[in-house]
This record gives sequence, C-alpha cells and structure tokens, in this order.
Amino acid sequence: MFLENQDKSTGYIEVIAGSMFSGKTEELIRRLRRAKIAQQRTQIFKPKIDTRYSETSVVSHDSNSIDSTPVANAREILDLINGYEVVGIDEAQFFGDELIDVANILANQGVRVVIAGLDMDFAGKPFGPIPKLFSIAEYVTKVHAICMRCGALAHYSHRLAASEDLVLLGEKDSYEPLCRACYNKAQKKA
Repeated sequence: MFLENQDKSTGYIEVIAGSMFSGKTEELIRRLRRAKIAQQRTQIFKPKIDTRYSETSVVSHDSNSIDSTPVANAREILDLINGYEVVGIDEAQFFGDELIDVANILANQGVRVVIAGLDMDFAGKPFGPIPKLFSIAEYVTKVHAICMRCGALAHYSHRLAASEDLVLLGEKDSYEPLCRACYNKAQKKA
C-alpha cells in the first residue's frame, strides 16, 4: 500500500470519510493496529460526547475496538500526544474547525494523523471540519455503505428519528445508509 512507503520522518494527514455504517471506524482501527504491529507508538482519540458503545474505547459497528482517550475538544489532543508517531482521531465531525489546525500542527511535527468521520450530515450537507480536512490531507479514503433499500453503494446517512438536531447519536434505529436515488425519494416523503 502506498502509505507504508511514506518517509517516517515526515508527518502527513489521512482522512477516512463516508456515511454511517460504511466502515470508517473499522478502517481507522485497522490502520492503527498495523502501526502498532510495526512497533510505532500510537494513540487514538475520540470526542467525549460519543459514548454509544464505550466511554473509553473506539468501537466499530462490527464490535471491533481499540482503547482510546476521550477529549472535550481537538486542542486537548496537543497536550496528550507526547512521543506518539501515529495519532488516530475518530468521529472527527464532532470536533470544530480547530481540528484542522491540530492536524496540521501534528503533521508538521512528523506525526502520521489518521482521521475518520462523517463527510455529510443527515441533511446531506458537508459536516464539521471533514470537507476542509479533505483539502489539506495527503491521503483521502471515501468508504461506502450498502443502501438499505436497493443494495447500491450508499453515501448518505438518512435519519429515521424525528429530530432536526444536527447531532443525534444513534445506531440502526436512528439512521440508515442510502444511495442518492433512495435518499432523494426518502427526502420527498419527509
């Protein structure tokens, strides 16, 4: 893979993005575990507000997990990364635009920064700092779920719950991944 040949003395930013149930966290965990196998010092962070599966671990929908450090905001990460070569950040959409500066600072210090998050909110709009992170990242991976209605590739997180709040933590009872056509049909019915 192209990332494994990257010069270790040079930091860089990787972004993994897509809809809910697309495997973003699974891919983040995979990359951090591979770095650990390579005996690199790793640390993963997640927003304190995400307590769906665990307060202190990053957990994928497939129940794979990795120990993490919950933080209230992206700036806290800078105080906690002493000596780490690879830093993972999950659910990045819940951090503000300060995450962009934090990612740049870390990469400029020689750290490999792996960030995972939703690229669009339930209304199909760009979500949080992810679109801006796309533009500064050396590597971008867009992952897709499978549309729950037709089986096509899905990249929308359609909200099933009756809430207009931007942030609504939930699972399959609150969201379903949909392709563009099925998402547009669902929006017309709403």
